[in-house]
Amino acid sequence: MKCFLISDNADTRMGMRLAGVDGVIVHKPDEVMSALNGAVAKGDIAVIFITRQLIEMCSDEIAELKLTLRRPLIVEIPDRHGDSHISETLSRYVSDAVGIKI
Repeated sequence: MKCFLISDNADTRMGMRLAGVDGVIVHKPDEVMSALNGAVAKGDIAVIFITRQLIEMCSDEIAELKLTLRRPLIVEIPDRHGDSHISETLSRYVSDAVGIKI
């Protein structure tokens, strides 16, 4: 099984490429969803890494995929600008899935 990166900057792609993870650079919501759907359609990708800025750009669509897909695992990663609010994102997903606020 492989990992795949969807990033909004070349620095993150270069770092992940050095670790053996292939990926693409996108900047628009339609490009994000096209890259994500293409990666999901491949049978050999187990984990898709997406930078935080792109997750925010298509948050509703990505949240729906995370809740409905069994595979691949979609993981938010911080970009070169740092700051990540993963705990807030997880709380929101749990709240949406279960219907209670944590």
